Amino acid sequence: MSSSPVLLMVNAFIGTAGYKKLYQELGYTVVAEWSERKAISLVRKNPPAVIVADFYHQTDFRDRLSNLESLLAAVQSAPGTRILVFYETAHQVVLDKVSARLRIDAALTLPVQEDLLRATLQRWRANIPA
Repeated sequence: MSSSPVLLMVNAFIGTAGYKKLYQELGYTVVAEWSERKAISLVRKNPPAVIVADFYHQTDFRDRLSNLESLLAAVQSAPGTRILVFYETAHQVVLDKVSARLRIDAALTLPVQEDLLRATLQRWRANIPA
C-alpha cells in the first residue's frame, strides 16, 4: 500500500492555505506549518514531495532578502522536493535574486491563477513514484 505524497504549506500569509482542498483533490497529504523554523525541522526530518510557500520581501530584514531563504537553503539538500512560491509582482526583483542562489521550481503571482496551480501540481504529482 502506498501513501500519498506530502505537500507542506508554509503559511506566512493566507495565500497558500486557500488551496488546501485542491491539494487534497490532487492526491497530496497536506501538512500546514505557520512557523518557518518548524517547517525547516520538518523538511530535515522527512522531506515532503512539495513545499508551497508565500514569498515576500521587507526592507527591515537585516541579514536576508526574503522570508524564505532559510527554508530554501534547508531544502536544497532534498532534490526530490519541489518548491512552489506565491508572490506579489512588486517582489519580482527580489525573487529573481533569491532564485539565482537557491532553487525554486515554480513561482506564481498573486492572485494565483488556479488553473496554473493545478497544472503545476498535477505535473509534479505524475512524476512522484508510487
